[in-house]
Amino acid sequence: MKKEKYKLIRSRFLLPISDKIGRDKRIKDGYVLTERNLIKEVGRYSEEIGERIIKEYGGDLQIIGCTKEENFNLSDIPILSGVVMPGFVKAHGHDHESPLIGLAKDEPLTEWLDHAVNLFTGFMNEERQILEKKFGKSPNYITYIKARLDDIYYGITTSMVHHCNHNKYRVKEIVDANIKAGTKMIIAVGGQDRNYDERILDTPEISVKRMDEYIKHFGSVERTWIIPGPDQDFSNGPEQLKALKKWARLNNTLIHMHSSEEPNTTRWFRETYGQTPVEYAYSIDFLDENTILAHQVNCTDKDLEILRNTGTKIVHNPLANTILGSGMPPIIKMMEMGIPVVISTDGSGSADNQNMLMAAKLASQYQKALHQNAHLLPSQKLLEMITVEPAKFLRLNTGSLEEGKDADLIFLDLTVPNLTPTREDNLVENLIWASNGNEVRYVIANGEVLMYEGNFITLKEQEIKDEVYELSAMFAEYKKTAKEIKGTGAHK
Repeated sequence: MKKEKYKLIRSRFLLPISDKIGRDKRIKDGYVLTERNLIKEVGRYSEEIGERIIKEYGGDLQIIGCTKEENFNLSDIPILSGVVMPGFVKAHGHDHESPLIGLAKDEPLTEWLDHAVNLFTGFMNEERQILEKKFGKSPNYITYIKARLDDIYYGITTSMVHHCNHNKYRVKEIVDANIKAGTKMIIAVGGQDRNYDERILDTPEISVKRMDEYIKHFGSVERTWIIPGPDQDFSNGPEQLKALKKWARLNNTLIHMHSSEEPNTTRWFRETYGQTPVEYAYSIDFLDENTILAHQVNCTDKDLEILRNTGTKIVHNPLANTILGSGMPPIIKMMEMGIPVVISTDGSGSADNQNMLMAAKLASQYQKALHQNAHLLPSQKLLEMITVEPAKFLRLNTGSLEEGKDADLIFLDLTVPNLTPTREDNLVENLIWASNGNEVRYVIANGEVLMYEGNFITLKEQEIKDEVYELSAMFAEYKKTAKEIKGTGAHK
C-alpha cells in the first residue's frame, strides 16, 4: 500500500472526544485529514472542503475507502457507513499472554499465575533452543507480535505493556514487534527481589543497571518508551522500589506497578508487613502523580486518602478482575474523591481478549448493579476512559481527534446487525451497549494504515496465528510433565 503524505477519511459520524472541540461532540458527515504522523484537520465535511483538499493535496493524497490513487474528483470521496473516533489507548496489559487464552480458568489469580503465566515463561526459557530452531526466531517475539495483532484487531493504537517476570530480559523482541506493527507503546520493565521465582530475582543495583541499558539501546526508538515496571509490592522490597522510583524521577518517566489486586495476597501482605500495599508504597515515597497502579481492587479508606493526596493514578481492569475472582475496586468512590481512573483489559491470558469496548461495558454494568444506580458511568464517560483520559495518564499526544494530535484513529462499521439502527442520538450509547467490539475496519496509527477494510497491512495475520497456535500446542505438551511452580506471594 502506498504511503502518501496526506490521508483523508470521511464517515457518516465522527467522534473527536476532544477537549478543544468538545468531548461529547457528535459530528454527522465528518472528516479527518492527516499529514504524515499528525492530524491536520477535523470537522464536518462539505463539498467545498473536499474540493480544496483534492486541489491542495491530491498529488500526495490517499482517500480511505477509494480505489483510485490519483486524479481524484469529489465523487471519489466516499462517506463510509460508520464512525471515526480516536484509537483506543490501553493503559495496562501484558503482551506475552495470548497463547494462554483459556488456560487455568476457574482459579484465583495466584493459582492462575503459577499454572499459566509462570509455567509458560519457564517453558519459554527452558525450551528456548528447541523453540528457536523450530520457528527460526525468538519464541518471545511470536507472543509479542500476536499481541500487536490482537490490539489492532480491537482498535488499540497505543498501549502501556507491563513487561514482567522473564519478559524483562526480552525487551528487544517487544520493541521489534511494536516497530513492525506500527503501534506506539510504553514498556514498563518488570523487577522483583523477594517472594518470587528465584530464577528472576534482582538486586536494586541490577534493576537500575538494566533500566540504564534499555534506555541506552531503545531510548530513541520511534513510538517506543521505556519506564520502570516493578511487578508488585510483595515482590519488591523497599530499597528496590526506592531505587526504581529514583531512576524514574531522574529520567522524568512514569512508573507502573500492580497493586492490591488479589484479596488473599493483599491480606497476606498486611499480616506479614503490618501495612497495606498502598501504605507501604507511601511510606517509601513511591506514590505521586507519575505513579500508575494497575488494579487496586482491595482498598481501605486510608488507602483511598493516600491515593487522592498523592495524585496516584489507577488503571481498572474489569475483565481480569471478574474472571479471576479478585473483586472490583471502588472506582465510583475513587472518582468522587478525585482519584484518576481509566479502564483497560489486562493481558489476554486473564482477560481472554483485548476488547476495550467490552471492558468499558463491564466496568459500568458492575457498578450500576452494585450501587443500584443506572446513572453511573454513562456511555460518554466510558469512551473517554479508554481514549483521551488514558492518553493523559501516559503523557502522550493521542486519544482525541484534533489538529496537532498524533494521527491515531479508527473506523467502526455501523452496518452490522447488532448496531442497526444507529443514529446521531444513540451513536455513543450503541458503541458501548450494542457493539461486539470487533467492528473495527480501518486503523490508522501515526498516520500509517495498519488495517484496511478489515485486512491487516503491517502484519501477516495467518502466519502469526499459525505460529502462536503451534507454540501453544507445544506448551500444552510441556505442561503434562512440568514441575509445578509456586512462587506468587501468599501462594508461595
